[in-house]
Amino acid sequence: MTEVLRRGRASLAFSFFAQGAAFALLVTRIPAIQNRYEVSDALLPVFLAAVPILAGVGSVTTEQLVKRIPPSRVLRWSQPVVLLALLGVGAGRGMAELGVALAVFGLAVGALDASMNMLGVSLQRTYGRSIMLSFHAVYSLGGIVGASLAWVGAHWHLALWVSYLPVVAVLLPAALVASRWYVDGGGEAGKADGAEAGGGGAGLAFKVLLPLCLVMTFAYIGDSTVSNWSAKYLQDVLGSSEQLATVPYNVYMVTTLVGRALGDFGVRRFGAAAVVRLGALVAAAGFAVVAVAPGAWVGMLGFTLVGLGLCVLVPQTFAAAGRLFPGASDAAIARLNIFNYVGFLIGSPLVGALGDAWTYRGAMVVPMVLVLVTLVYARSFAAQPDRYGGGHERPRTADVGRGSNGL
Repeated sequence: MTEVLRRGRASLAFSFFAQGAAFALLVTRIPAIQNRYEVSDALLPVFLAAVPILAGVGSVTTEQLVKRIPPSRVLRWSQPVVLLALLGVGAGRGMAELGVALAVFGLAVGALDASMNMLGVSLQRTYGRSIMLSFHAVYSLGGIVGASLAWVGAHWHLALWVSYLPVVAVLLPAALVASRWYVDGGGEAGKADGAEAGGGGAGLAFKVLLPLCLVMTFAYIGDSTVSNWSAKYLQDVLGSSEQLATVPYNVYMVTTLVGRALGDFGVRRFGAAAVVRLGALVAAAGFAVVAVAPGAWVGMLGFTLVGLGLCVLVPQTFAAAGRLFPGASDAAIARLNIFNYVGFLIGSPLVGALGDAWTYRGAMVVPMVLVLVTLVYARSFAAQPDRYGGGHERPRTADVGRGSNGL
């Protein structure tokens, strides 16, 4: 049983890594994608908004799919589609092809994100201790690798498809092999527990979930500001080169890796609510530094602080949903994951619109304020008492015997 869990955790971690690399390769080359397809500044927010909208559709669809098939199967087939769609973004010849590739990418990412976090939460419940941040730390590591490869592509002026093809050629077969060891932890197994946690009514259940939905939205408004606008901000506002403009996202991912690698220990020692409060304060300070930065290097310092603060919010939001709805965690996570894309949908166009109408420096104040609002909802992250006593979930060893390959 222990070996099954170890392999399940390692294979899921690789899935997070692959997704981090793929997403970083997309967002850090937005200026290059814009130039390749001659997308205007006015049209760019439309393309950026379409991806999270379709990802939300993919997440809603996943909620329905996992009622019939295990989340591991959804993850197994959505990840290759994401990687192939990334290659399509780099290999297209016109805006129509770009639109199709981004649409497929968005739909598949929604299914992938929801199913990955479903498996992560169920594994954390089985382990009986905080491990969710470790999965997102590996996602950050993938983001660092992807952003570094994007820097190489920009430095050597490589065509997008040349930058993307080797990555897809390595990650796609590796992800398919690793998927043999995914472990489905039975997120829907305890219906009685789920009814107790949800309060017995759909309205009350949404009331319980709503604070987490808002935190997820605010966190991803901040995250989308960095991923979609950091390169453009450094290049257009702070006067950096195109090559240097790829660095902030890389720095951001490095700090999220460090924060998440240490975050599980912080949660075990001080509790999730305290870690979330500290993260919100640090992220807000980072956005303040970005807004007043006199040059590119100070701007990168600000993005460093943003990454160090934001990195704990999303993993702990998913983990809190799993604690609140132990018998219906798959559904709770799929619905919560939608607000991931709501944040992206609001954040990217909002920053762009404020930047055009006002200034991009002023636009950075908006995510700063929203992240601070997270402090109001931090109490929702406190450990919930469960039927076994204390604030931790009892390992459900009976559920973890059914891996996606029959282990």
